[in-house]
Amino acid sequence: MKIDAEPIGRQEAIDLYRQGCQPTVSKIVALSTEVTRLRAELTKCNAPAPTEQSTPSPTTPSGAIPPYQKPNSSPQKRRRRPGQKKGHPGMTRQRPDHIDETRTHFPPLHCPHCKGALDRKHHRIRERIIEGIKTAANEVVRHVIHGDYCPRCRKFVESPVLAAMPNDQISLYTFVLTAYLHYRMGLSVRHCEKLLEHCGLALSPGGLTQGWQRLATHLRPAYDQILERVQDSLVKMADETSWRIWGVTHWLWYFGSQYWSYYVIDRHRGTAVVNAVLGEVIEGILICDFWAAYNAIDAWAKQRCIFHLFTNIKKVDLHKARDPCWKSFRKTLVRLLRDAIRLAATENIDQPTFERRLARLHTRLDHLIACPGPDRDARRLAKRLGRHRDEIFTFLDYLPLVSPYNNHSEQQMRGPVICRRIGQGNRSLHGAQAQAILMSLFRSAELQNVDAVHYVMSLAQDSIAGRPVVLPFAPDEAELHEVA
Repeated sequence: MKIDAEPIGRQEAIDLYRQGCQPTVSKIVALSTEVTRLRAELTKCNAPAPTEQSTPSPTTPSGAIPPYQKPNSSPQKRRRRPGQKKGHPGMTRQRPDHIDETRTHFPPLHCPHCKGALDRKHHRIRERIIEGIKTAANEVVRHVIHGDYCPRCRKFVESPVLAAMPNDQISLYTFVLTAYLHYRMGLSVRHCEKLLEHCGLALSPGGLTQGWQRLATHLRPAYDQILERVQDSLVKMADETSWRIWGVTHWLWYFGSQYWSYYVIDRHRGTAVVNAVLGEVIEGILICDFWAAYNAIDAWAKQRCIFHLFTNIKKVDLHKARDPCWKSFRKTLVRLLRDAIRLAATENIDQPTFERRLARLHTRLDHLIACPGPDRDARRLAKRLGRHRDEIFTFLDYLPLVSPYNNHSEQQMRGPVICRRIGQGNRSLHGAQAQAILMSLFRSAELQNVDAVHYVMSLAQDSIAGRPVVLPFAPDEAELHEVA
């Protein structure tokens, strides 16, 4: 490595100082330039090798970014100690309300430690309650079915067997329970097969999936009724995520309300899917994200998810945390959104004060849209705010029915996303249809705080018996029905 300015010793430095100001300054500048050049070369040599993919832009979806390129999140505040706070009662398991069996255990004749004889005069009795499931075992039941001949219909009439689907040798409970474990809890088909094998029941993966599809066929009327309940709801939520059917990209759509979840797996991700499910004109309020498929939908009102704006801001912060133009826009937008959320949570506020503050929020939003600044990402977010100017603060007009976030839809998508990572989607259209039907029923039951397995069992038994399949009312629907 060649050095342009030669180093000097103490005596040479003194001689240089005596020559005057100009030679000394020139030497110092030359040495400083050389040090700067050497530091730059050293930094370049020690820099890590560039990756194949450049830094992702703020508009790149999270699922399209490799895990090794995502930053490690660090906790911003100290974690709370586990357990209850001081002064609060502890949480313990409740004592069972019934005892199924009582077993008595007598002590041994000799002490297991010292092998000495035990003193029977000093005796004590204590109780220990153990709660758990019974040992897994396969149950084989023979049904003897009697039938009488009907001369008018010219056929034998029998009572329906509700323990299994027609012409099926596997119990209905087996298919409902395994379907819940697979479609709701994310257990793979092979693991469901292993669980049944542990119980002594041999069933192939093909037999399981075909049984689930037959079960979904019986529950199709209930699935259609969920759609009607969602369409009749005042506040509706929507979201979508990618899906696979035999390796081909499809989309899993969610449409729901507070107590109902309706899933659709479709090849498209456009407005036509929303129109086919909810209709071209939605009678109610729609809570959704900023996806363009919802732009052409007519509704009473729309609420765009504010949390998505915070997420976009955080993505831009990864690249422009110190940019003064971006920091100014970011500060103004974050304060505006937080003030709106704080206004929604404010209690004991009179109506004139509320309307005055709401008008002030709209004025600040208009000013932010009109003057975003020279930053490119600020202009992009301001353009988005301009497109959805009337859909940002809708929740303030419909308190407390409408939330500023689309968190409900995101939570309903969490379970299917886990199933997608484990099962990699479906292998046929029939399997995708069964997935949508069973997920809708299981999740709707859980939203109503009802046991999902028994909920689906009762609906399937109604279909097997030939009775009309009618969904029970949700908590809010039951109150409206009583009033009517």
